[in-house]
Amino acid sequence: DYIEMFYNPKRKHARNGMLSPVEFEKQQKWKQQGV
Repeated sequence: DYIEMFYNPKRKHARNGMLSPVEFEKQQKWKQQGV
C-alpha cells in the first residue's frame, strides 16, 4: 500500500509527454513491437 501512495500510476508527467506512467509503458511496448 505504501508504494501505491508514493507512486501514482495515473498522474500525468510532463517528461512522458503528459502521459500517465501506465500509458507511457503501453506506448513504449507498441513502439518496440513496431505497431
